[in-house]
Amino acid sequence: MSRIGNRILKVPANTEVVIENNHITVKGKLGELHYSFSSLIKVNLENGEITTVRSNEEKTTKQLHGTTNAIIKNMLIGVSEGYKKEIEIKGVGYKATLKGNEIEVIAGYSHPVTLALPSNLKVELPKPTNIIISGIDKQAVGEFAANLRKIRKPSPYSGKGIMYKDEQIRRKEGKTASK
Repeated sequence: MSRIGNRILKVPANTEVVIENNHITVKGKLGELHYSFSSLIKVNLENGEITTVRSNEEKTTKQLHGTTNAIIKNMLIGVSEGYKKEIEIKGVGYKATLKGNEIEVIAGYSHPVTLALPSNLKVELPKPTNIIISGIDKQAVGEFAANLRKIRKPSPYSGKGIMYKDEQIRRKEGKTASK
């Protein structure tokens, strides 16, 4: 029994949900999201509540049951509240700048690294060392934040690198600690 799949989702106020065949569309004050789910899962909308029901008890169907429910929940939150990730850049000379529809990151390499900004995300730089990524699609926000972090992962020895704002870096002692 999937606890996540059996969860009943409440549709927030000012949010419209349309279910046709194996496709769901969620419209809210921040935008509109679409998702095509498997034919093994049935999605019902009654009295402002969404439920997901699986057609059989096979392993893949059980997996899709919870996944579909979680994705629909993320869509409901995304169009009503949105998602936001904050990234910090630590290190001497490390910084980021916005250039048109690209972000340029200087992170200790011999060249600046540029990433194209997805059209469905909003990226802000309150400081050259702080990046705020926001949007309605949780997956897109998380993926872009992970790609930014991947440019220079935080070092456990020096603490330098690109990291999430609330991320705790487990620091290690250097070579001299053993003597």
